[in-house]
Amino acid sequence: MQDRQRPAGRGLDAPILAITTAQEARSKFSWDSLWQLFDGDRERMNLAHECLDRHRERGQAVSVQFADGHAEHYSFAELSDSSSRFANWLEQRGVGPGERVAVMLEPGRAFYTALFGAVKRGAIAVPLFTLFGPEGLALRIEDCRPSLIVTLDQEGLVRERFPDLPVVRADGAFWNELAAMSSDYVPTTAANDLAIFQYTSGTTRELPDAVKHTHRSAVTVMIAALYGVGLKPGDRYFCPSSPAWGHGLWHGTISPLVLGIHIGAYSGRFEAQRIFEALQNFQVDNFAAAPTVFRMLRNAGMADRYRIDLKKISFTGEPMDDATFDWVERTFGVAPASMYGSTEVGVLIVNFPGYPDHKVRRGALGQAAPGQRVDIVDRDGRILPAGETGEIALARKDGWFFVKDRGRRDGDGYFYHEGRSDDVIISAGWTMSAVEIENALLRHPDILEAAVIGVPDAVRGQVPKAFLVRRESGGSTVAEIQQFLKTQLSQHEYPRHIEYVTELPKTPAGKINRKVLRDREAATRAGA
Repeated sequence: MQDRQRPAGRGLDAPILAITTAQEARSKFSWDSLWQLFDGDRERMNLAHECLDRHRERGQAVSVQFADGHAEHYSFAELSDSSSRFANWLEQRGVGPGERVAVMLEPGRAFYTALFGAVKRGAIAVPLFTLFGPEGLALRIEDCRPSLIVTLDQEGLVRERFPDLPVVRADGAFWNELAAMSSDYVPTTAANDLAIFQYTSGTTRELPDAVKHTHRSAVTVMIAALYGVGLKPGDRYFCPSSPAWGHGLWHGTISPLVLGIHIGAYSGRFEAQRIFEALQNFQVDNFAAAPTVFRMLRNAGMADRYRIDLKKISFTGEPMDDATFDWVERTFGVAPASMYGSTEVGVLIVNFPGYPDHKVRRGALGQAAPGQRVDIVDRDGRILPAGETGEIALARKDGWFFVKDRGRRDGDGYFYHEGRSDDVIISAGWTMSAVEIENALLRHPDILEAAVIGVPDAVRGQVPKAFLVRRESGGSTVAEIQQFLKTQLSQHEYPRHIEYVTELPKTPAGKINRKVLRDREAATRAGA
């Protein structure tokens, strides 16, 4: 594939990259225009070639900020060579196309070498979260059955649980073996060949879903790249999300590298100071993260110590509370742009970061992405009028696909999230949004974090229960918190029950895990 000559008007010369307004993006969008971004076509394509090999002359590809304070930088040429060596190394070991190669590493040279080397070989790369416990790891290993796993600090855990699984330790000996391999490797994959298994966060009580991505999946994700993250060649981009999950893998790694963009990544335990250092030292102008990251940066109280010049900011995964939205806009001079979708169907709603004719509205998910027909419908598939709450759904040839979130649409086509379908609380006939109650709670000066679920009530059917993390200086009573809520929401929407906790359960992607709270509450009530 590397020996194919790129046709004129393809790759970074594609006309779609010259579009500068949201209106033009909608009017000129076509799926063919996305394909023009790639060397490959509908028959032949390889993700590693698209991300690395064709950009060999572009200089720096990846900068990684480590939690211990140091940073490392890798060029496109360096990663192209090392991934080719790994592909040849896999071939020598007898790992063939279609076999799974698990990669349980933090972002760093070994991670990118193994991920893209497996893809280049035609094997299926399976990135795994480094903080998995034995059960979480076992569920995924037993599901994908890899031919080998590349890891470092988790070697003991893997060998203890899976003694027959070949474990490759990414240490000095590993790099010595790769050095003996050729740095030439020509991928031969088809566009529809499987390239990556990406696991959703799941729980240890349910088998996590493996979303099986082909090489051509990179084409679909470009909708999010261009209109949800606002990526353009020349950006200095930073996404601290773990590449074991969808945001860090597709939006943080693959889509910007496809566009030849220098990316920043984060490795290790979250430290607000290190994120600020990366934003300053990597000269980042385009920053994407989960709302939890922005809240933690806000709570750190150190933004004014750094010289940061952001032009585009985006977030996804969950709504951003109003106080954090206002802090981001006030601190960086840029409104944070929401991006919304699902693992199954990709990004549906965007806010066009960097497009001057689109205005970001606080609390809104954004507007339908180019090429996507999204609306609010009832359970029978009838489109609801503006202002009414229903199911967010994507139009397909065979009908509406429900993304399991509730929301509403205003008269200007902006969508608003009302919570997961199973996070809607119906109390005495009233429908309440857990997200709306949480946002109101976060406006209280004593509340650091909040999560709300519905719990059974003999009279009302369900009532809201809030789990709150209090600031160190906070001293408000339960009654005072409830009274505050009555001034913020409708009188019936305040949480009838409040429980203070030291921390809230979160998914590895940083989202509040309300399912854990629901399960915990159910177990407590069953025991009582």
